Amino acid sequence: MRNPYLDLTAEFNRGALRVLLSSGQAVVVHRLAIASKDGDWIVREQADAVAHVLAVLASHGATYRFGAPLDPRWLAFGWSSHFEFRQDDLRVRTDFVSRPPRVPPAALARMWSEAEQTGDEVVPVTPLAAIKLTNRERDYAVVGELARLIPDPADRLRFSRSARDLLAMAVQYPDLVQAITSERPALAAIAAGRDALETALDAERRQLMRANEARLARYEAAAGAWAAAWPSLQRSLAGLPLLEAHAAVTAAAERCLPCQVEAS
Repeated sequence: MRNPYLDLTAEFNRGALRVLLSSGQAVVVHRLAIASKDGDWIVREQADAVAHVLAVLASHGATYRFGAPLDPRWLAFGWSSHFEFRQDDLRVRTDFVSRPPRVPPAALARMWSEAEQTGDEVVPVTPLAAIKLTNRERDYAVVGELARLIPDPADRLRFSRSARDLLAMAVQYPDLVQAITSERPALAAIAAGRDALETALDAERRQLMRANEARLARYEAAAGAWAAAWPSLQRSLAGLPLLEAHAAVTAAAERCLPCQVEAS
């Protein structure tokens, strides 16, 4: 069976690199999972790229799900946009961001530059590991497996979830461990042995999960008025072609969905 999300990636990037396949489907491409139920992409924060993606979605009869408009004004502040359509018996869900969480601007720019040079349309393992540091327990096993694929030992030290792997790297790269500990305090427990390191990694995981919960809560609070307006707006969109629906969604969002979200 063909993967519709790979096919969509090819459609989105026809003629120019506009999106990078991310999250669960990227994990599938990196051969760490068999399947993922939806598709996530990082999209260029450019009007022409967004217009092309919308046109592809429109050709499939896609409709908006709750989220921000697919518009650079909202994308630039970390909002995400969500759509779905039917393909035979499959419900295809598509999600887009331009500024994925936990990927600094310099790393994001480097990712686009490398993709242009290589033609690779999938988020590489290192930024993908950062993206997967979510508030979901199951994602931390994925991060651990992604870390094993990272070629740079410094980045492996930043993302490894295995006490055993970290202890082995500490023998091989003692100076590097010391340098990275300032940005990843859990590594300080290496000196105390495996039990202490596993305890520190568990505490770190809980802290990372809470940080992502707090980030999502800020967006949820900012979208309060938008969430209240959405059911009525969604009813009014019924039967509209996507490009007309997009214009209506954008006009409504201009009234009650702020682009910028206050930092905590």
